[in-house]
Amino acid sequence: MQLIDGKALAASLLEEVAEGTRALAASSGITPGLAVILVGEDPASEIYVRRKLVQVAAAGMASFEHRLPATTTQAELLALIGRLNRDAAVHGILVQLPLPPHIQPAPVLDGIDPAKDVDGFHPVNVGRLSTGGDALVPCTPLGCIRLLDTVIDAYKGLKAVVIGKSNIVGKPLALLLLERECTVTVCHIHTRDLPGIVRTADIVVVAAGSPGLLRGAWVKPGAVVIDVGINRIAGPDGRARIVGDAVIAELDHAGSVTPVPGGVGPMTIACLLSNTLSAAQKAAAARRSAA
Repeated sequence: MQLIDGKALAASLLEEVAEGTRALAASSGITPGLAVILVGEDPASEIYVRRKLVQVAAAGMASFEHRLPATTTQAELLALIGRLNRDAAVHGILVQLPLPPHIQPAPVLDGIDPAKDVDGFHPVNVGRLSTGGDALVPCTPLGCIRLLDTVIDAYKGLKAVVIGKSNIVGKPLALLLLERECTVTVCHIHTRDLPGIVRTADIVVVAAGSPGLLRGAWVKPGAVVIDVGINRIAGPDGRARIVGDAVIAELDHAGSVTPVPGGVGPMTIACLLSNTLSAAQKAAAARRSAA
């Protein structure tokens, strides 16, 4: 079994993003800018936002942080997004989820300019992805594909099983694999004979949020396993530890596996910055065309 080093691959991608950021600034005077909106004081969200902003600064990008109280209304949040949509210095807008219960996420995400939707959640980007168009792709599926690209030379005809049907990971990843001409089956924890289906797969992506769901006996020898799960459980010493959805100790016979932590997670943030750079490059090209 080969472990796919997500930390090393993310570091390499972030270097590419930093180089692209410098090149864009030199050629057009544009510095990619990412606006991050955090509503409330969710501890996990605080950590995620802090990590993202550190990487933004390291890449030489501009960051615009908006921390709003939990009492912020949906109208106030949408008004802020509207201002950021009109701000030429902002090329990417990220609304950290989850939002407080009184705010509906769908109208908020729909309110972001699709050209600045670096999370890839806007219906326009979802539609473009589903039809093979030019889209900003959700960061975690994009990171999964980049990880797979390091161990798979030819996707055509391979059988891929995606366990998880979320709009954030499962569905967009299935579309990306279809674009590479894999034969894709999307499953979930209620799928009948899930082990039997998984045993047919050359590629297994598990993104169900269920620790220990994927067992070694389900995976055929040589298959590639991408574990998207991030679950906090109590270890033998009582301390919390992070584990994936796969039992990695049972996967010695697999071809390649992503560890948790250190696999998909680092690539998600790196792909967020890559999307921001892409959005800024498109904005620069549009400005040149209009000149």
